[in-house]
Amino acid sequence: MSKLRILIPKGRIFDNVARLFSEAGFPIALTDRTYRPELGVDWLDAKIMKPQNVGELLELGSHDAGFTGIDWIRESGAGVEEILDLGFDRVRIVAAVPNDYDEAKLRSKKLVVATEYVNLAEAWLKSSGYQYRILRTYGATEVFPPDDADMIIDNTSSGKTLRDNGLKIIGTLLESSTRFVASRSAFADAQKRSRIEELAMLFRAVLDGRERVMLEMNIPEDCFDAVVNGLPAMRSPTVSPLFGDGGFAVKIAVKRNEVPEIIPKLKKLGALDIVEYDLRKVVP
Repeated sequence: MSKLRILIPKGRIFDNVARLFSEAGFPIALTDRTYRPELGVDWLDAKIMKPQNVGELLELGSHDAGFTGIDWIRESGAGVEEILDLGFDRVRIVAAVPNDYDEAKLRSKKLVVATEYVNLAEAWLKSSGYQYRILRTYGATEVFPPDDADMIIDNTSSGKTLRDNGLKIIGTLLESSTRFVASRSAFADAQKRSRIEELAMLFRAVLDGRERVMLEMNIPEDCFDAVVNGLPAMRSPTVSPLFGDGGFAVKIAVKRNEVPEIIPKLKKLGALDIVEYDLRKVVP
């Protein structure tokens, strides 16, 4: 079988993708000044590229799968298969203008709009009825107003950088996060599709594992029904008898954010020796 060719994004997305691979069992080894990381298995061939290029390269068929923000897929219009929303690097693509601009001022002139998202901007500006000229940028878009642009269309997570530069948001074009995507030609190949789906399963297991912890506890026999009936669980808890008929040992996987409420409740119901620990992967 030929290798599965994977595109890994450089820049801010890289760290989260690299951590995901590592937790899935494929630690990325990357030396300085190389764009060809090692993933520890002979069936994966990886290359690092800018996330802006990932969608189009997959559409061309020169690679099989990769990672990028859905914003760049929408911007390029690339035809790819979206496999999994990884949920990290969440941003909004927004339109922002200087604080002293009002709608009347925006409508009174032909706007200079600075953006890296030329196609998304074009569609939004046209549908909003503005007169405009788009100025393509190559990073640091927020510094253009007010001297060199009237409006920017850019990504933001918290909006702080925009506020720090005297800008206010007047519209949201798109909400984006990092996606695992594949070329349609690779997805039509049975062997490559199987490998892609195996990776997606492992990535999903890692993401689910991050959201859950395992709780172990001992439960006296006379408290067993009350405790077990009060347990949340993915399906049902794992129960085994303690030595000497001393009750039961119970394990459950629970949502991490539920733990502060669950542990006091279990203690009140009679659970003893409660231990919490992290999970690496969860495969339902």
